[in-house]
Amino acid sequence: MHTSETAPYDWSTVDTVLLDMDGTLLDLRFDNYFWQELVPSRYGKLRGMGKDEAHRALAPRFAARQGTLEWYCLDHWSRELGINIARLKEEVDEYIDYLPDVPEFLIAMRSFGKRLVLVTNAHRDTLAVKIRRTGLGSFLDAMFSSQEIGVPKEDPEFWERLQAHEPFDAARTMLVDDSLPVLRSAHAYGIGRIVAIRKPDSSLPPRDMDDFHAVDRLVDLGLPIDPDETD
Repeated sequence: MHTSETAPYDWSTVDTVLLDMDGTLLDLRFDNYFWQELVPSRYGKLRGMGKDEAHRALAPRFAARQGTLEWYCLDHWSRELGINIARLKEEVDEYIDYLPDVPEFLIAMRSFGKRLVLVTNAHRDTLAVKIRRTGLGSFLDAMFSSQEIGVPKEDPEFWERLQAHEPFDAARTMLVDDSLPVLRSAHAYGIGRIVAIRKPDSSLPPRDMDDFHAVDRLVDLGLPIDPDETD
């Protein structure tokens, strides 16, 4: 599965680029802050807990839902924690931002005729907040969430169901994501080109992603070569 992380892609073999949102297009720094700092802080205040106690109380509850639709569902966590999670995200939406050079990369990809499709596990309310804040939708040809597909991206069935909404030639499709379970499920389904993002959170060092072709950021993939420039 492992491929060189420095070899440029041959974009002539790619028609469709499936793109994750958080940690691929948008800085995961916001989500890490939100779930690791802000939510435990609010939860602790509601229950008279200190920060460390709130973290200990929440950690097993979060771990039990990872990789499921409930893990990404704001309605679920609002009920479970007694916090309006969607409203809380709106309160701090000024911290939502792109990873470096993402808009420029997306503009260039579309100019070369690549179809850009967002595939995210984010809940519809999260997606709405982030699209409104960043204008991300203007750079994409289509957007799909696991909520509407019915299974999370970690499940290989996701990609089969996605075909009903967004027909694509798997052999000529690239997926870029920062989650190894998601990348593995797409690889198992048969998506031809799998790319891992090593630096999804701009405040943290790159991670080891040896299973797949890995780059720190999207622009490290390079851009297609204009045939006119090679004459």
